[in-house]
Amino acid sequence: MTSVVQSRDTERDALGERFRAVRSLTDRLTAPLSPEDQTAQSMPDASPTTWHRAHTTWFYEQFVCGPEHVPFDPSFSYLFNSYYEAVGPRHPRAERGLVTRPGVDGVGRYRQHVDAAVAALLEAGPTERQRELLLLGTHHEQQHQELLVMDVKHLLSRHPFGPALLLRPEEDDPEPAPLSWLPVEGGLHEVGADGRGFRWDNEGPRHTVYLEPCEVASRTVTVGEWLAFMADDGYARSELWLSDGWQRVQAEGWRSPEYWEQVDGDWRVFTTAGVRPLRRGEPACHVSFYEADAYARWAGARLPTEQEWEVAAAGRTGTGQLLDPDRLHPGLAGDQVLGDVWEWTASAYLPYPGFRPAEGAVGEYNGKFMSDQHVLRGASCATPAGHERTTYRNFYAGGARWAFSGLRLAR
Repeated sequence: MTSVVQSRDTERDALGERFRAVRSLTDRLTAPLSPEDQTAQSMPDASPTTWHRAHTTWFYEQFVCGPEHVPFDPSFSYLFNSYYEAVGPRHPRAERGLVTRPGVDGVGRYRQHVDAAVAALLEAGPTERQRELLLLGTHHEQQHQELLVMDVKHLLSRHPFGPALLLRPEEDDPEPAPLSWLPVEGGLHEVGADGRGFRWDNEGPRHTVYLEPCEVASRTVTVGEWLAFMADDGYARSELWLSDGWQRVQAEGWRSPEYWEQVDGDWRVFTTAGVRPLRRGEPACHVSFYEADAYARWAGARLPTEQEWEVAAAGRTGTGQLLDPDRLHPGLAGDQVLGDVWEWTASAYLPYPGFRPAEGAVGEYNGKFMSDQHVLRGASCATPAGHERTTYRNFYAGGARWAFSGLRLAR
């Protein structure tokens, strides 16, 4: 009995340490932002920093703290619910920037209140279900840390003078790793999470797929390679594009990836450290599924399916750039499969065979978004360390460009 109690105490301590570390990282990411930075919303798909800070806090209060907990403010369930229909109505997503109250200080007090409630719960001894939901909440907040970085970058890019979020020295531009091809054997393969450690429900069940033999590139497509696509009129050749993508090119005037601009004939890019010269050895970043698909066709290749990507990644070691609050930018394109940029695949975001959403409101987390989305694999320079794995299924609509998204080829 003593060993069982000690084991539970150890698990509780580890969970509490994880909770505090995740909460602290969110605070560190928001520290360079002014109150005005934290309240603005640059587009309907983005959210203000105050909303991210409050919503992640609401998640713990709603799902972890229990019925005996007295809510900090009952109106917050309406203001900071995201999409949980089972919980109740919510403020429209596109109008989150209009919620100027509570402001930065008010949200800070809310976070402190709920942090204290979670600390008391951990001290008293949470139920098994509360431990599961608290772990889920920390992974949920890590997702929002990446979204927060994406949304802040998009917001600052819309400022007339492109202000920097952080100071980062300019870097040399060495050659990327040479491109080689990883063989994927034809036949039956097991894909999906195996049940060990934390995973999102959409990563399972593990199941068998049949693949034709193919090859997947050893690294992502680089900025230098993307410049060659642009120089060959890649954005002006309709034969390279899916119909929906060509309509977006025409309607929105795409001529380069998001955040690129041409100044006196030279291409530059807005980064979290302000406007910088392009580094040809970096992964091409902030491209949509449509752009990735068009580039692959231009290159005489294609995008890998998510199953091909996962099989090719299995057993490979090494990780690229993950979330560093002092950088928030990809490194050089290398032979790793995790980090730097999320990678578009050719796969639609659909449930695996045997998938069942969890019961209750938390079951709304992934399953109901399995429509008109495309799967990305890997991780990015805004993904918190420990949140990356080869079975992770990220997803966005085909025209999304504000994520740290790139691609690798298959053939």
